[in-house]
Amino acid sequence: MYDTPTKTAVAVIGGGHAGAEAALASARLGVDTVLFTLSLDAIGNLPCNPSIGGTAKGHLVFEIDALGGEMGRAADAVTLQSRTLNLGKGAAVHSKRVQADRRAYHHYMKHTLETTEHLRVVQAEIIDILTENGEITGVVTSLGEKWQCQKVVIATGTSLGGRIFVGDKNYASGPDHSLPALQLTDSLRALGLPIMRFKTGTPARIKRASVNLSVLEEQPGEEEITPFSADTPEDKFLNCSQISCHIVYTNPETHRVILDNIHRSAMYSGQITGTGPRYCPSIEDKLKRFADKERHQLFVEPVGLNNEELYLQGFSTSLPTDVQYAMVRTLKGFENAEIMRYAYAIEYDCVDPTSLYATLECKLIKGLYGAGQFNGTSGYEEAAAQGLVAGINAALAVLKKDPITLPRSGSYIGTLIDDLVTKGTNEPYRMMTSRSEFRLILRQDNADLRLTPLGYEVGLISEARYQAFLKKKALEEEEKQRLNSTHLSPERVNPFLDERGLDHVKSGVSLGDLLRRPQLTYADLAVLDVNRPVLPTGVTKTVEVDVKYEGYIKRELAEVARQEKLEEKILPTDLDYTTIRGLRLEAGQKLQAIKPLTVGQASRISGVSPADITVLLLYLGLK
Repeated sequence: MYDTPTKTAVAVIGGGHAGAEAALASARLGVDTVLFTLSLDAIGNLPCNPSIGGTAKGHLVFEIDALGGEMGRAADAVTLQSRTLNLGKGAAVHSKRVQADRRAYHHYMKHTLETTEHLRVVQAEIIDILTENGEITGVVTSLGEKWQCQKVVIATGTSLGGRIFVGDKNYASGPDHSLPALQLTDSLRALGLPIMRFKTGTPARIKRASVNLSVLEEQPGEEEITPFSADTPEDKFLNCSQISCHIVYTNPETHRVILDNIHRSAMYSGQITGTGPRYCPSIEDKLKRFADKERHQLFVEPVGLNNEELYLQGFSTSLPTDVQYAMVRTLKGFENAEIMRYAYAIEYDCVDPTSLYATLECKLIKGLYGAGQFNGTSGYEEAAAQGLVAGINAALAVLKKDPITLPRSGSYIGTLIDDLVTKGTNEPYRMMTSRSEFRLILRQDNADLRLTPLGYEVGLISEARYQAFLKKKALEEEEKQRLNSTHLSPERVNPFLDERGLDHVKSGVSLGDLLRRPQLTYADLAVLDVNRPVLPTGVTKTVEVDVKYEGYIKRELAEVARQEKLEEKILPTDLDYTTIRGLRLEAGQKLQAIKPLTVGQASRISGVSPADITVLLLYLGLK
């Protein structure tokens, strides 16, 4: 019998987006870390859509980068196309989305993990979590190895109890027909964790040469590309070549094929019991829920630069293979389409996220953290964001330092986690801009201003990057001050306004006041602004929004200040709410179940009224 190095401080279970960020964060903080993955070939896999970002998801990627995470750098390195969504709407909902080279993303992330100091990557299935007196002591692999550790981050994605469904066929599997994790759920249940079962799915992949792309609506990339990461030079994408996406629509014949065979769908035949994502439904579910719609928009997206697969976004299904062929070939340009990978639905196990603190540590087991789809979310970006926070907090706990919690008023990551641990979810949770009440101050362009100081304080942002951030911040403040203090006469301004059909000014006006007019942009004012300094695009974008929406931003900041007062009121973790006189029965039960960390979090729990909060404050002497 020989000794093997089976001891570490932090064990991360899963090599997807949550696991990768958790392992990197922990190791980069100097903590010995091991990432366990079912397959080295599935690290950083994009099993569904070959893209990073999107509405609200782009915000998350910018925030991950601002905290010192890896996803933004990885996405920049493998970008095939970039687009900023919602440009016809306000700046608060502008969201970057890139088409990513799927294989290149995997290789980038795998190599990053392999070359990170204090981090080991091990291909093994974890089947048991070891504890003593309600605290983590180790993990056990399917090969019988026992690894001692102090902290565990579970980031199992859709592999945990995974089962794939295609028509009337189903079998145990992880995403993309990879290995499933079939034994760990029993260990988690034995520890008392509340387990739920969710479902998601993916569309077929089509051979590019079999599709007539020339008859489809082309969707090229944007000309000016802003990188996700502050570590990526702004000019990296200057004059870069991008691969176009295309748009196609379903039609009455597509709908007929699907509806005629809907009884053969695993979802409608009763085989699937897990709850699916409301905001990313299968095509058969769309036809049922939106029966009045004559067509549905689908996006034809490249999977990679040296890859002949096309991803058909919006066409997810669990119908059998013969129906998949029939429905795909009803689409314009797809009359001779060849399917390379069939669509499928997948069920998997996850935890009720209300069993976690806002640090993502489990309430029942000290040292056990959850991240990603294990916490009931959907999406690569949501997973990576949680993995980053879980990895940071696991490492900080090893280092005997206080954990971080992100307020919902300061980031979409904070909103995401607060929603999960405070309200829970009965379906795969997806981040959307509408979930935040502070959208105007939580923009993707100012993610660095909001979170880089915290990333630096934690230890994930280098000194060089922090100094560059401070310089950028100073440039923004100087430019806002210059715009508001530079005044122009009516004689100078009115001819400019005439050309644009805008109302005259009767007295001197500042450049800032002109910029606050809805019809004018920072670029428009260049002809009047003869002394304008040359500034990076990232600086001018933030300056423009901050000046244009100054009044609205001040209002949101005032609400944030009010909320922060409640967040500053810390609640004891051992408080028995059911014994507090004056609290309604429902409120006491909800508070006891959630165990909020602050009065602010308590106020957001469904079933807890303002009157209950008043009782709680009086009981604790906080009012």
